Amino acid sequence: MADWIEKLLINNGLIVAFLAVAIITICSTWISIKVTNKKIPDSAIAIFIGLLLAYVSGKITKGSKGISDIPIFSGFGLLGGAMLRDFAIVSTAIGARYEEIKKAGVAGMISLLIGIAGSFTMGVVIALASGYHDPRTITTIGAGACTFIIGPVTGSALGVDSSIIALSIASGVVKSIFVTIVTPLVAKSIGLNNPQTAMIFGGLIGTTSGVSAGLAATDPALVPYGAMTATFYTGLGCLLCPSIFYYLVSVLA
Repeated sequence: MADWIEKLLINNGLIVAFLAVAIITICSTWISIKVTNKKIPDSAIAIFIGLLLAYVSGKITKGSKGISDIPIFSGFGLLGGAMLRDFAIVSTAIGARYEEIKKAGVAGMISLLIGIAGSFTMGVVIALASGYHDPRTITTIGAGACTFIIGPVTGSALGVDSSIIALSIASGVVKSIFVTIVTPLVAKSIGLNNPQTAMIFGGLIGTTSGVSAGLAATDPALVPYGAMTATFYTGLGCLLCPSIFYYLVSVLA
């Protein structure tokens, strides 16, 4: 019986992965409400649990793919792979219209450019301080500082080693968690209380998951506005980082 159940789970790996994510999400929501009184958003808790499981799984299996090295959880390799990642990027941008871009105004457009350039520059500085000199590696780490989606997209486009892509994802995840936790704490002091500032905030910060979770903990009504410019941030970053920014790094490095 046990062998039959194990075979069933392995043969339906993707479904098991979705089920595991659902359970983690439910547990994270419960912890957020009951334990932290919503002071820590459930998405931040879920991300932390995911990272912890990946670390523990890697230690147990001595593998390189985290929890997907465990046979019954092999579906996470597909769920967290490039195909569904790129599908998620396309799905967030599919409803974007020029009319929506105009709603953010000039300030929103400027915030996008400043946000992407600023985060990328910080990532480049960190990469150089860490001893990296290859333009492709520096660009990938810089892109990861923008978001954990832009990093792997840039790394894949430039053909860098998977370890560098993993590093770019890690930096983006840290940023997302930081934004998620800090946003509700500083919202009042920075005037983050209306749609206009929410759109500018999303353009400056960029990480859609972090901005959405942070705004949800601040004021759920602001989430669509911040998420809108944050989504544009991701799309624009995926265009700029492996092209113009890579060229600039190659010239200056």
